[in-house]
Amino acid sequence: MKAQDYIEANRQSWDEAAPIHARLNLAKLIESFRKPGYSCLDEVETAILERIGVKGKAVAQLCCNNGREILSVVNMGAARGVGFDLSAAFLDQGRQMAAAGSIPCEFVQGSVYDIPAAYDGQFDLVTVTIGAVGWLPDISGFFAVTARLLKPGGHIFIYEMHPVLVLFEPGEEKNPLDVRYSYFMTEPMRDDSGLDYYGGTRRQSKPNYWFHHKLSDIIGGCLSHDLALESFVEYDFDISGVHKALGEQANRPPMSYTLVARKGV
Repeated sequence: MKAQDYIEANRQSWDEAAPIHARLNLAKLIESFRKPGYSCLDEVETAILERIGVKGKAVAQLCCNNGREILSVVNMGAARGVGFDLSAAFLDQGRQMAAAGSIPCEFVQGSVYDIPAAYDGQFDLVTVTIGAVGWLPDISGFFAVTARLLKPGGHIFIYEMHPVLVLFEPGEEKNPLDVRYSYFMTEPMRDDSGLDYYGGTRRQSKPNYWFHHKLSDIIGGCLSHDLALESFVEYDFDISGVHKALGEQANRPPMSYTLVARKGV
C-alpha cells in the first residue's frame, strides 16, 4: 500500500468510530464547554503550555480528533486556535463543542500533509498530543509541515505515548514483562477492532494502520527541520488509557513523554 492508501483507510476508520465516541462522551463534553474557561487538559500539559505561553498567541493542533484540546487552549487565552484533522465526523463534534461555549476556533479537514500553504508561518505554537504520531506514515514529512506552519521562533509541543510501549500488547502485559514486538519494527500495525478507546469494546470495523516511530525518529525529525530541542521529559504514567495493566505494575518502563522544540529565527 502507498502512504495515501493508509491515510484514506485511517480516515474511513475514524469516521466510522466517531458516532461511537459521540455516544460515550460528546454530551458531557458539550456541557463542560458551556462553562467559561473549561479545560480538559491535565496538569502536565497545562503547566507546559503556561510555561511556553499561549495568551494572545496563534495555536494549531495537528491531528486534533474532536478538538477538545485546542478548544481548551483557546480557553487558556490563545488569540487564535485552529484544529487540523483527517476525520470530518470528529471535526463536526469539535464545532458542536465550540458552538456550545461560543469559543472562536477554526477546524480544517484533511491530511496533515496537505495543509494549505495559506497557513504557513501563521502559528506561534503547534501542539501534538496523545496518540497522534502513530497515525503518520511519514514522520519526517510531518515535521517538515510543522516547520512551515510555525513563525520564526515558534514552538512545537508534543505530549505523547512513549514509543517503547510498542513492545507490549495492550491488556496482555505480564510481570515479568512479555515483549511481543520489536522496537525497530518498520511495517505498520493493522487493526480492525473498532478504535473504541473510551468504552473498551471491540467489534469488526474498517481497518486502520498504526505506524511506529522510534524516539530517535521524533527527536531527529525535529533537529533535521530546524526545530531545536528545548526540553524533553519522560514519565512513568500512561496518558492513552491503552496500557492500564502496565501502568499498575510497580516497575514500569517510560510510558509517556513531553517534548518542546523551537523553530530558528
